[in-house]
Amino acid sequence: MGKILDQLQPNAVWNYFEEICSVPRPSKQEQKMTEWLLNFAQQHHLQAKRDKIGNVLIKKGATKGYKDRKTVVFQSHIDMVCEKNSDTIFDFEKDAIQPVIDGEWVHAKGTTLGADDGIGVAAQLAILTDNKLEHGPIECLFTVDEETGLTGAFALKKGFISGDILLNLDSEDEGEIFIGCAGGGDTTATFNVKWETTPANSIAYQITVKGLKGGHSGDEIDKNRSNSNKLVTRILYTPVEKMGAQLFYMDGGNKRNAIPRECTAHFIVPASLNEKFLQYFNNISEEIKSEILVHEPNVIIELTSIKTPTSVWGKSFQKKLVEALYACPNGVIEMSTKLKGLVETSTNLASVKVLNDNKLIVGTSQRSSVTSAKTDIMFRVESVFKLAGAKIEHSDGYPGWDPNPNSDILKIAVKSYKKLFDKEPIVRAIHAGLECGLFLEKYPDLDMVSFGPTLKMVHTPEEKIEIATVQKFWDLIVDILKNIPQK
Repeated sequence: MGKILDQLQPNAVWNYFEEICSVPRPSKQEQKMTEWLLNFAQQHHLQAKRDKIGNVLIKKGATKGYKDRKTVVFQSHIDMVCEKNSDTIFDFEKDAIQPVIDGEWVHAKGTTLGADDGIGVAAQLAILTDNKLEHGPIECLFTVDEETGLTGAFALKKGFISGDILLNLDSEDEGEIFIGCAGGGDTTATFNVKWETTPANSIAYQITVKGLKGGHSGDEIDKNRSNSNKLVTRILYTPVEKMGAQLFYMDGGNKRNAIPRECTAHFIVPASLNEKFLQYFNNISEEIKSEILVHEPNVIIELTSIKTPTSVWGKSFQKKLVEALYACPNGVIEMSTKLKGLVETSTNLASVKVLNDNKLIVGTSQRSSVTSAKTDIMFRVESVFKLAGAKIEHSDGYPGWDPNPNSDILKIAVKSYKKLFDKEPIVRAIHAGLECGLFLEKYPDLDMVSFGPTLKMVHTPEEKIEIATVQKFWDLIVDILKNIPQK
């Protein structure tokens, strides 16, 4: 198949992006990509190394007249969130992402595009191979498994990088320079599923909620995106509490850092209450659609008849489960009092999964720029599921990145942006997690900023990148490099 993106500018960045679209790189399965990077370094006669976890560092020497400048570390993560539409046949471990140019945007056919953070990786590759750039010593750090736990950043050892300045290329809003991010952690609730014989004269149904926008559970948690797990729970609450409905399957969401877009549940209702249930379902479906019409115009709520099973979940177990899912906090918990418009604390009811019929796993993720607030919301989520009898586990979490408005590299980046584009960039923190907080733990003297082109709908099959902003992203990189100060 011929190149799709080779006419876009900057040419080198887009060509490298299309190349890495053909290299499978799901989180925790980045071996093919790390091998590709090491081969790339060898082909271009660049010094490279890989640590035990899989992080790769490639170095490039200074150009003439710039050898006295501080060393700059460029950093991106090589893994990607693997989401696809339910009707798309695709194997993320084998198949190449298929980019599509659609007007002013690039997206993929039925899957996530992987521009988060493939476009940052591509920019680093272009930096390493562009012999016309003027720059001091450069180190390009490629980390693994950012999306499912920041594993690469956690495992980064002191001494692996040697730079003074770090430019993180994992932001998603052109015209914005980030100087801080939220910390986060996950809370997992595990239920032992209890079963009982299906009551006689029962009718079985499948309910599906789909067509939601979804999105990043940090950066888009404040955009009124509906949560499919919460909607299905809301619909089933009254049938479970008052109509004798009993579930026997539920599956919603996939990734801890994605607002769930789809959820399916299987359940039975007594035949004697079937007409009452159908009337209720029609009413509440229309109510929900009307409520969320503005921000979720494409929502689909479907009810279909299915084969009645021999066993269903026990009434006591499912009552506790549904009540816990209903009560579980979700969305924005607190807005920042320090930075206008910044979400301080949030939580996401990310996934509900049945495991081997005997276990049900509820995955949630919490974020906050205030460490104590992050702990508080994790304990609030814990208490809800503990009361329902679930076993609770918390991840180790990751630290936030405390903003430094007096950063030297921030001043350089702002000056470059104003010169190039004749306007002030927005300087802000982000509610999403970046690896920068972890880098500061190992390298407390690093001076850092984060920036990137404009991406929308990341972590969903609707993920797209705005073409024109990639050129601005590249121009900013080039100008910042020229203005790095002396050691």
